[in-house]
Amino acid sequence: MQWHTRSTVKYIADQLKRCASLKEVESWYGLLFKTNTTQDCFLMNQYITACSNVHSLDSAIFAFSQVHNPNVFVYNAIIGAFLNLFRPLEGLRYYVDMLRNGLTPTSYTFSALIKSCRVLSVVGFGETVHGQVLKNGLALHVHVQTSLVDFYSSLGKVIQSRKMFDEMTERDGFAWSSMISAYARAGDLDSARSVFDEMPEKNNASWNTIIHGYVEAGNVESADELFQIMPKRDVISWTTMINCYSKHKLYREALELFDEMKRTGTRPDGVTMATVISACAHLGVLEQGKEMHLYVMQNRFKIDVHIGSALIDMYAKCGVLERALVVFYKLEDKNLFCWSSVIDGLAVHGYAEEALAMFDKMDKEKIEPNRVIFVSVLAACTHAGLVEEGNRRFLEMTSKYSILPEIEHYGCMVDLLCRVGLIEEALVLIRSMRLQPNSVIWGALLGGCKLHKNLDIARVAVDRLMILETDSSGYFTLLINMYAEANRWADVARIRAMMKERGVEKILPGSSWIEVEKKMHQFAACDNYHPASQEIYLVLDVLDSQLKLIGYAPDFDFVM
Repeated sequence: MQWHTRSTVKYIADQLKRCASLKEVESWYGLLFKTNTTQDCFLMNQYITACSNVHSLDSAIFAFSQVHNPNVFVYNAIIGAFLNLFRPLEGLRYYVDMLRNGLTPTSYTFSALIKSCRVLSVVGFGETVHGQVLKNGLALHVHVQTSLVDFYSSLGKVIQSRKMFDEMTERDGFAWSSMISAYARAGDLDSARSVFDEMPEKNNASWNTIIHGYVEAGNVESADELFQIMPKRDVISWTTMINCYSKHKLYREALELFDEMKRTGTRPDGVTMATVISACAHLGVLEQGKEMHLYVMQNRFKIDVHIGSALIDMYAKCGVLERALVVFYKLEDKNLFCWSSVIDGLAVHGYAEEALAMFDKMDKEKIEPNRVIFVSVLAACTHAGLVEEGNRRFLEMTSKYSILPEIEHYGCMVDLLCRVGLIEEALVLIRSMRLQPNSVIWGALLGGCKLHKNLDIARVAVDRLMILETDSSGYFTLLINMYAEANRWADVARIRAMMKERGVEKILPGSSWIEVEKKMHQFAACDNYHPASQEIYLVLDVLDSQLKLIGYAPDFDFVM
């Protein structure tokens, strides 16, 4: 068989492109080795690219090392392999080696190099590469120009990005999307929209980019408006909009959009599923959450750390801790978010010792904790009243893990101290905070004062809250109730007069959600908007009568 005929070489190249596994790729290398064609630069270019496609960088590196005089195309293949397999820095080293060997880079070399610089955020090297592009006369190649637009865009250098964009005589869809993204990242949505509107032929990438820009800017209305008129939506479009609703706490809308997505026949991906499962967790809709889990299983999604942590969080928030633990222990890989979700679930359900033991197990597995997980750890101590343990963990945050406490951590500690009656110690902690205490901190202290009837420190807390939240009635109400309990009616009248003078009124009650037969129902205290409100109040009256019969006496301490 003549291995060096043009048709044979083309045949081998085509077969390498079709390889779907490392075993197939390496079988071809064995054949090339037997026929002494491992020095053929064209075939080695194709082979290294095939190795990259099946995620085998070691095989690509080995093949490259066996080529005595690799040409620029073989170098392009290995640099591209390093980029594709998330080791771009090594690709830059091979580029330097290529220059030392006296080879002249091509436009494809520069495209891969500039993308590598973008991934690594190496400004100096990237600008040097840009200089070499100009030196080699490749500044007008569309792929190189597009890569430079994207490179400067990713660094937030919008002016340079726009300059490159304006110099382009020919622009592909990626160049337009990169420019839109550059403005969106910089928060200049007007300019991003202007570029989008100028685009002669809008593709899905450009639609998704501008919608994502509005999502990141918090402009739900504009994002939704564009999504509705988008001619063709792909999975990224749907997921971006579902994530938009979730991010802005429009969880019901997120789930409704997911249902619409399925009706169009668009298959969701792992990111979509993690987002909708998280929406179920926030709404506390267990049945819908179970349906999502079933959908994941039936459609053979890999339960990775993203879907896994979302499922753990969903089951824990819906009160089914056993299922959350089953998902956790079945996960092959566990990242910090998985550990955080299960520790938080244990803490919220009152399993403080188990939550702390889980944290210690995570620590033994050398997974570095973050600020969020320490909120769960301290919350576990708070729920169980473990003062010494809470203090120890709080101090270890800084001494062992170099994590400076934030407002949430101080809030947990203040709550912990107040629950066990250490009101003075809580006040000392607040006054020693490295951050300015907010209304949540002072509110926790006030709640502790109410519980343990400490009027003196309660007045200190209210004085601070009057400055931080001038129009909030809740804290005034709490202080009035404390004065009423102590029969200090003159002070009750004084606070009420102060509220009237400042125009502080009792705020409307917050609303709650409940899932009944897979439908969500919203309600608030004393409302009558639900279609079945008359029947609901009849049931409440019956329950009230039954409670009185067994000796229940309601607490009327709250006088407002």
